[in-house]
Amino acid sequence: MGSKEELGKKIKKERKKAKLTQVQVAEKAGIHVNYYARVERGEVNASIEIVENIAKALKVKSSDILPF
Repeated sequence: MGSKEELGKKIKKERKKAKLTQVQVAEKAGIHVNYYARVERGEVNASIEIVENIAKALKVKSSDILPF
């Protein structure tokens, strides 16, 4: 499994813990829900900026969701 997939799994886990939908996280992160879903599935390489925005939306540190 690559780091994209690991990142997606961690993001999904944190989203479920926060009881948020993909739409809610995408809106808070300022990205399109389809793009967010692809990040969560590990289909795209999200930029550091996007990862930071997602972490802020989930109220976690970037280091909590980064796979390294």
